[in-house]
Amino acid sequence: MTAFWRAVLAIAWKDLLLELRTKEIVSSLLVFALLVAVVFNFAIDPLPELVALALPGMLWIAFVFAGILGLNRTYVREKDRESLTGLMLSPVGRDAIYFGKLLGILAFMLVVEVLMYPVFAVLFGLPLFMPRLLAVAFPATLGFAAVGTIFSAMAVHTRSREVMLPLLFFPIALPIIVAAVESSAGVLEGAGWAPMSRWLQLMGVFDILFLVVSSFAFEYVLEE
Repeated sequence: MTAFWRAVLAIAWKDLLLELRTKEIVSSLLVFALLVAVVFNFAIDPLPELVALALPGMLWIAFVFAGILGLNRTYVREKDRESLTGLMLSPVGRDAIYFGKLLGILAFMLVVEVLMYPVFAVLFGLPLFMPRLLAVAFPATLGFAAVGTIFSAMAVHTRSREVMLPLLFFPIALPIIVAAVESSAGVLEGAGWAPMSRWLQLMGVFDILFLVVSSFAFEYVLEE
């Protein structure tokens, strides 16, 4: 294993170990997502046609807004404890810091999604195990985390970071959110891969583009 990937895994492991000790991020994300699921359950009639129409959007609303909370907490914790300065002083590349933070954020979001889906499944009468939905959720979550990692690093240095992050994030992340909703709708409707191919291709291009661009731009974001 190269020094680069050792640094990436060490940074990701640091975030995961800190979360295992404090349980700040996952617990807050999970409570928020559960609240959204319960509110939606009372907001719409549980008719099959309404559920099929509205559920993909509701699912990703819960995931996205819970993810925004997690992105804010990750960097606020780093800034408050001056550990972000320590990372910048460490003898590793800025791209290694980016990918390490990305892996940590991705892990937090995937854990929340895996824990949240059974709640939606029980409330809205869906199968508990849908591997095709996991196949769609992973690239969508990766793109979300790729954008969120760099924009949350920008927003944490501003005075109104809780407001600034959504303002920076949503215009850029809109394509991946739309692709996730449309792909999830296809999965829940039982459609084949062919009708969803354009959305899956969009997610793939988005992920590659922002992983490359964000890893290069992260150095300048940290220096600011």
